[in-house]
This record gives sequence, C-alpha cells and structure tokens, in this order.
Amino acid sequence: MEQLIGRKQEVAELERLYNSDKPELIVVYGRRRVGKTFLIRSVFSTRLAFSHAALSPIEFEQAQLSQNQLLAFHTSLINHGATDDTLPSSWFDAFDRLRNYLVRRRMAHSGRQVVFIDELPWMDVKGSGFVTALEHFWNNWASAQDDIMLIVCGSATSWINDNLLNNYGGLYGRITAELKLSPFTLKECEAYYQSLNIVMNRYDQVQCYMALGGIPYYMSLLKPGLSLAQNLDNLFFSHNGRLKLEFDRLFNSLFSSPEPYVKVVKLLSGKREGYTRREISERTKIPYGGGLSQVLKGLEVSDFVQSYLRYQGSKREVHFRLTDHFVLFHLTFVRPEHGETFWSDNYLLPSLNAWRGFAFESICFTHIDAIKNALGVRLVKSTHSPWRSKGSKPWQIDLVIERADRVINLCEMKFSNKEYEVSKQYEEELRNKVAAFIDETRCRMSVHPTLVTTFGLVKNAYSGFFQNVITLDDLFNE
Repeated sequence: MEQLIGRKQEVAELERLYNSDKPELIVVYGRRRVGKTFLIRSVFSTRLAFSHAALSPIEFEQAQLSQNQLLAFHTSLINHGATDDTLPSSWFDAFDRLRNYLVRRRMAHSGRQVVFIDELPWMDVKGSGFVTALEHFWNNWASAQDDIMLIVCGSATSWINDNLLNNYGGLYGRITAELKLSPFTLKECEAYYQSLNIVMNRYDQVQCYMALGGIPYYMSLLKPGLSLAQNLDNLFFSHNGRLKLEFDRLFNSLFSSPEPYVKVVKLLSGKREGYTRREISERTKIPYGGGLSQVLKGLEVSDFVQSYLRYQGSKREVHFRLTDHFVLFHLTFVRPEHGETFWSDNYLLPSLNAWRGFAFESICFTHIDAIKNALGVRLVKSTHSPWRSKGSKPWQIDLVIERADRVINLCEMKFSNKEYEVSKQYEEELRNKVAAFIDETRCRMSVHPTLVTTFGLVKNAYSGFFQNVITLDDLFNE
C-alpha cells in the first residue's frame, strides 16, 4: 500500500479515539481528493469491521439514486458476511441489518468494531429518510455500545456542516470528534514527491503547488521523468487529460445545484483581493440575502474561498477571496482553444507573471506559520491580514502581521526566478507606502518591512530597506 505522508496529528488522534473504550462517532471531512479515505484505510487497514463507500450521484438519475444507494449498502453488508440477502426496504431496515451484523460479529471478534462509511453526504438522497435513520441507529443502539467506533467521511463539507457538525436534531451534541483534512503543505508535498520518485527542485514544486494546490490525488497523477510543463500539459491540456474535466466533476459532486457556486468562484478568480458580499451579489446577480449566504458558506467550509477583514477595516466589509489553487489555475488557463502543449509553449511568457504573483501570495497566506517561524515569532500571539489605504493613492500591503511583542511586519510577496533586486523606484514606492500605513493607522509599534520571495535579495544600495527576507526554503520548513 502507498506510504502515508504527513497527517501525524490526525493519526495520533484516531489512535487515541480507537483506544478510548467508549462509543465514538467521528466525522472526517475536507476538500474532495484531499486524502480522507486513504487516511482511514491506512490507519485501520486490518481493523475495519465494516466499510462502505456511497455511490457518486453524478452517475445516476435522481429517481434511481435512492434505490441504488440502498442496493450498494446491502451489497457491502453481504460482502462483509451479513446473512439477509433480501434488499432492505428502507434506511431504517438497512441500519438495523448493520446492527444485527455487528452483534453477531462481536461473538467471534473481541475488541473495537470500527465502522467506516465513506462519502456519507451522497447517501442522503432527497426523501430517502437517510439522516433520520442514521440518527436512530446511533442514538438508539450504537451510542450505548462501548466497542463501536463509527467513522463517517465526506467531501460535501457544507452538508457535513449542516447535517452533522451543526445538527440541532437527533445528532445534536452526539459527534464525539471531528477531523478536518487540509491540503498538504509544501514540506509534505516534497516528501510525497520523494515517495513517488518525482524529482523537482523547490522552485518547480512551488509552481506545481500553484496548479495542484497540495491535493494528494492530483499530485499522484504526475509522471516521473517528465518536466513540470510536460506534466501539466498531460493533466490539463492533452485530449484525454486526467484533470481537464475535474473542475465540473468537483462542483457537481459537492453541490446539488452548482451553478451559483461556480459563478462566485469565477468572479473571485479575476481579482486578487476578492470582493465584499455586496459586490459579489451585484456582479453575479445572486440575491444578497440567504441565497448568497448559503453559497459563500458552502464555498468557505469546502476550502475554496476564504473570508477576511482588512487591517483596521470595517467589520461590515468582509471580503471573500479565492484560495483554492487548482480552481484558480483551471479558471485562468484551461480553455477549449488552448492546444495540447499550451503550458510548454507558454511556460516562460511574462504574461503568466500576474497569475504566479496571485498564486504565490495565496501560498504565503496558507503557510503563515512557516513565515512566523522564519521570523522567530512562532509562539508569539499575532494576527495577520492585508491592508489597503483609504487615501488618494491606492497603496496596499499584501500581509500585515501584528505581533503581541509590539512589532508589525509589513510583508511584500515577490515571486521571481532569481534573487529579487530592489530598484530605486521600488524603494521609493515602499517608503511612501510604509509612511502612508503609519500615518493612516496611527501606528505606534515598530514597523519591520519584510520581503517574502523565492531566492532571496540582491544586495545593493536599496535592499537594506527590508529588515527581514524570507525565502522558499523558509516556506518549506514547518
């Protein structure tokens, strides 16, 4: 079996719950393709009493889906040794058969009985009564069995959030643990590449992260021996590219009505700092009220979008920006008119620098702990956010880190294929920007201009303006 990379905290938590000697109902969730199923099967490979994976709703007409989900669950029961070979009449009947199977199995197998149900949200077909039956199974039997460990898993994180984590019905307060899996960090990606025998320097690894976003499944499709450009052509631009249609599959599998969600991410892909809720409503024509709230909440809990407040900005002006690298790459470059070698043909064009700058800034935000570690303040309490001037000039600072030790790092992100060189003009611009920040925010803390870049800084007459320089190697350190 493929080696499990990273996930040390999650593995430790799952083992702790396994040894808790009490009933456990565990929710594992996260973005599709992030490795949830692989984690559970790696940890409990020989310890699963029962496992079942729901059918993808994309494959079936809605009218057939409910019956087919029941049939698939019944087949899993039979494969594990259940004896009733008639099709369950309902989800109540299906879970009752699972209970009977586990009771019989207990007679021959002592210790924990781990039940794993994968892609649980797909089983909740409208009108099927699935959630009510699940609640009945847990509340009326499983929650009283000290040997039962029920792990439910799903990519439709908005469904998980609404029906399990924030469920005020029969499962309210019944979830004993929740584990959210995030994409790999740069450091974890590097370890994964090594396990796949893929050789890439860190500069290319960061660019690969800009396209694949640290999603293990996408990374597993890379072929050793090919350049990064060749691999991206194979995955996104070739006639049968494995990720060419992934965007549509992704949103169709997560949301029953994906159109408004797609509208929002398409809008956000065009502006680095994103938009406010009102701006999103005006540009997408999605009503400002509950409909838009549901869409933004669904995108945020699914890790496609991040909400934030600008430094010292109004709490009423929450901004939303696109943070999923795969989605940004797909929306920016994957088009019918682009040929099969589009990336190889355009890889070195300066016109791609805008995308690289956008993506690199996003990577820095998701690796804020590595930046703080490089600054030597990992344990110092801090907040971080962008800043934008309200004055006549549109000054903005990519990342403001306000620290409890009364220091503020004003971070500039610059993605470059060589050491970054500060020009006289740029140094003057930086000085004016920092002066505007201090004046507008009435800052009384020490201000440290900080550069986050790829290969460091060329030493010249203007480079001394930056008090701290953080490089790719720092971003790879955890």
